[in-house]
Amino acid sequence: MMKIIPAIDIIDGKCVRLSQGDYAKKKIYNEDPVEVAKSFEGAGLQYLHLVDLDGAKAGKIINWKVLEAISNETNLQIDFGGGIKSNDDIELAFKSGAKKVTCGTIAVKNPAKVAEWIEQYGSDRLILGADVKQKMVAVSGWTEETTLHIENLIHKYMSEGLNHVICTDIATDGMLSGPNVELYKDLLHTFPGIHLIASGGVSSTQDLQELKKAGLYGAILGKAIYEGKITLEELSKI
Repeated sequence: MMKIIPAIDIIDGKCVRLSQGDYAKKKIYNEDPVEVAKSFEGAGLQYLHLVDLDGAKAGKIINWKVLEAISNETNLQIDFGGGIKSNDDIELAFKSGAKKVTCGTIAVKNPAKVAEWIEQYGSDRLILGADVKQKMVAVSGWTEETTLHIENLIHKYMSEGLNHVICTDIATDGMLSGPNVELYKDLLHTFPGIHLIASGGVSSTQDLQELKKAGLYGAILGKAIYEGKITLEELSKI
């Protein structure tokens, strides 16, 4: 069964969404992320993808209090990402209630540190966060493009035992234009053992069915919920 994972992105402690990762195209949906998280839990959802966008920009956790509050007030299983680059950051994330931590920029820029964390915390508590534009990885809150191919990045971490991957297609993220199903099919064909989580572009329950059919382990959705394209009632039935 494919996991349905709603997303909350945080800037200044508020629930926002960006379009194609552009901080200038920010829309605030709710002043209180805890309220949003509770509504997800109320609909029977069990997971939450929580992103500290301030942290992604700053290179260190900023909104850990939001993580702590959601963790204290719901039973959602939270994966947390955004700016986790040091031992103090990852420790703070787990201490504040994250069940898993997403390693994005650091997985590209400091693989030795991620290898250390895999050793210390176990590969099941870490997720590789791979944000891509035409299969090339982007980092630092998508502000920096690299020459690293997504398949090379996944291959490296799979060989170290990390097989949970969130792959965000930047071109579709926040655009409600449908997910890049072909990208995910390609990755699943190349890495059949991977737990691949799709992120970006989901705009309907039909999109979710397509991803499920393609063999995705999970699907993250955000704007579709906030813009009313998919209701929580619909999600609770899936």
